[in-house]
Amino acid sequence: MQRRHFLRASTATIALPFLESAGFRRFVSAAPVATPPKRMMFLGIGFGVTQETWFPDIADTGPGYQMTEGLQPLERHRERFSIVQNASHKASASPHAGSTFWLTGADRFGSPGSSFHNTISVDQVAAAEMGRETRFSSLQLNGSDKHLASANGGHGQGLSLAWDANGKPVAGTDDPVAVFHRLFSPDTMPLEKRKAMLAREHSVLDAILSDANSLQKRLTQTDVDKLDEYFTGIRDIEVRLGKEESWLERPKPQAPIAEPQNRPEGIDEIRLMYDLMIAALQTDSTRICTYRQPIASLLSSIGETILPHDMSHYAPGPRMAASQHRDRVQSQLLGELFDKMLATKEADGSSLFDHTSLVFGSNLRSIHYLNNCTTLLAGGGAGVKLGEHIALPEDTALCDVWLTLLHGVGVKAERHGDSTGVLKQIQA
Repeated sequence: MQRRHFLRASTATIALPFLESAGFRRFVSAAPVATPPKRMMFLGIGFGVTQETWFPDIADTGPGYQMTEGLQPLERHRERFSIVQNASHKASASPHAGSTFWLTGADRFGSPGSSFHNTISVDQVAAAEMGRETRFSSLQLNGSDKHLASANGGHGQGLSLAWDANGKPVAGTDDPVAVFHRLFSPDTMPLEKRKAMLAREHSVLDAILSDANSLQKRLTQTDVDKLDEYFTGIRDIEVRLGKEESWLERPKPQAPIAEPQNRPEGIDEIRLMYDLMIAALQTDSTRICTYRQPIASLLSSIGETILPHDMSHYAPGPRMAASQHRDRVQSQLLGELFDKMLATKEADGSSLFDHTSLVFGSNLRSIHYLNNCTTLLAGGGAGVKLGEHIALPEDTALCDVWLTLLHGVGVKAERHGDSTGVLKQIQA
């Protein structure tokens, strides 16, 4: 107290903070600050981008590449993201599916006798390990397009960007109000009643498994394989129920953002969904987020009247102009997302951006081309090179990029999809 200074007036005395100039040295606690967890965020845009004005020149690589028109709104963040070219899925054969196989790399004809086949998406591989300590293993968001021209806005089949271990679609949510309440609103149902409901679900599962086990003895091998897939689904439900039980008595976090009052569309929806993803990661409600973005409503909200599919088949003129406008707006929104993630601070003083691996892209490059997939990597979560234009060898497996990101966030998967190994070219 002898080194504490005061401001004195005729009626009051106000203590000043401890000042170094007065001989005080700030005490630094010996207790270590908790290391912020790694996170992953995948933003899928369906129809790809405008090749001529979004991609840097393939020969102009490294940190000093010429920023293109489509990426110009991200110029202030040049050192925080990289553009990766020449990565694609070797089995891609669906020009209207910009998202269906984007995170899986599956061959749609890979199951004999079936016209459609998929495998687990990279976000769900990460969620199986990184989601153990959070209330929600992963968060799937969708755009709320209500007037799509065709093929689900260029995204293709699926209920979100996510696919489970059986290659089945994982449902996503297109209502930001519902997402907010799921993340932050307290459950008003009495605790005992919630426990009873979970117990009842468990008893139903037990009865189903008992009947299925007795049935299995009378089935052909094909039906046994089908039943095994069914059992896997049951086990997934059991895991979910067990997780819900473990969180029953733990209150949800206080929301760091205001409750949405409506369901916006287009550009306003994307802004709001980005805010919700930041809030979910910031409160450690989840560490894995995917967002299958709207296309039709985005075009409408920025004053474009051309339909998404028509825009995707652009040629010089109004269609190409609409595609280029769409690119600039998406880059603008991405820049705003970076700003907010950088401003969201962790306990150790770093930012949310520093610990998040963010991917922006599509299974398509441009128009309906399936090679050289649109790929932008950002954030410090996976330890990849940032601030560069990276041209990989032609026909590099996009799943090699996904495997590299998994290893970067600490998920040591042996392989993913048709991957052949991690890419040292993109590792920092």
